[in-house]
Amino acid sequence: MTDPVAFPQDRTCPYHPPAPYEPLRRTRPLTRVSLYDGRAVWVVTGHAAARTLLADPRLSSDRTRDDFPHPSARFAGNTRRRTALLGVDDPEHNAQRRMLIPSFSVKRVAALRPRIQRTADRLIDALVEQGPPVDLVHAFALPVPSIVICDLLGVPYADHDHFEALSRQLLRGPTADDTLAARDALDAYLGDLIDAKRAGPGGDGLLDELIARQEAEGGYDRDELTALAVILLVAGHETTANMLSLGTFTLLQHPEQLAELRDDPGLLPTAVEELMRFLSIADGMLRVAVEDIEVAGARIEASDGVVFSTSVINRDDTAFAAPDTLDWHRPARHHVAFGFGVHQCLGQNLARAEMEIALRTLFERLPGLRLAAPPERIPFKPGDTLQGMLELPVTW
Repeated sequence: MTDPVAFPQDRTCPYHPPAPYEPLRRTRPLTRVSLYDGRAVWVVTGHAAARTLLADPRLSSDRTRDDFPHPSARFAGNTRRRTALLGVDDPEHNAQRRMLIPSFSVKRVAALRPRIQRTADRLIDALVEQGPPVDLVHAFALPVPSIVICDLLGVPYADHDHFEALSRQLLRGPTADDTLAARDALDAYLGDLIDAKRAGPGGDGLLDELIARQEAEGGYDRDELTALAVILLVAGHETTANMLSLGTFTLLQHPEQLAELRDDPGLLPTAVEELMRFLSIADGMLRVAVEDIEVAGARIEASDGVVFSTSVINRDDTAFAAPDTLDWHRPARHHVAFGFGVHQCLGQNLARAEMEIALRTLFERLPGLRLAAPPERIPFKPGDTLQGMLELPVTW
């Protein structure tokens, strides 16, 4: 390819990779793309190569490095503080992850399912009482995971308007100053909350557990706890909210597959995996090589930027037959929508549970659910952030 494809780009259809990425599908598993500033970086588009490289410790996630690739100017300007978990390497990453794994285990998430169900039911009750039409993003898709993560962490949901606005600003602010201001405000809000928990009677949330554990071990670190709280709160509601909104839109655009789910709700767990693969909302995981790497006939040199286009990787026809088709019967769990390797999404068990419960409840309780506007007029998010719907007007 003499002229690298620009990356990232906006999707033409909210549930398909951007049309200009088509050359990337033809040049799998590895090629070059151009970032906003003209920097040429490697893009990984093949499924096997992606899993190999995502597990390779010679690729760094440290976003404070001078040679780290950034998808836009606003993210390039936001390197003043480390991003916990996602933006650090081992051994720091491993230490942080070990602190949190018990709270996101299959057993712990299974215990949360009745509370997730009550949350979904309560929100649907409010929808029915209000009557159609409604914006499903703000009435259901966003509050489900926001309430759940607040409950899990011990963050007051009464503050959700504040931290949700800051989260949007952090992820979609138009300038670096906007994202920096949002991060500062989130740090201040969650740092004050941690101080209050430490000074007061405490609670039973994850933040309370982490405070108690650090103090018992004699290694209390307010800055680390605040950084962990920021990533858990933001990622804990933004990712699932986008999956729920875009997943609902996608199902309403695929009536045959939706009818199959309604006829056989037992398909829902595999359907959630297929939706994760098909939608790939976190498109463009970023790394930088710290050593030379030979892979798939290419040589990645130290300091080269590496981008993983999950929307293209998860449409690799060597890994998924007829990848542009929704198929509830395919084995899709080997997708990379949650990443792979040591940085694989810590909250994936929780996200699966939220998706299964929320989608089942939504379509069971509102069997006549349909779009309240032409699909082409419903706005969705740009390509340099998590993919999802900006709004989703529905009726029933």
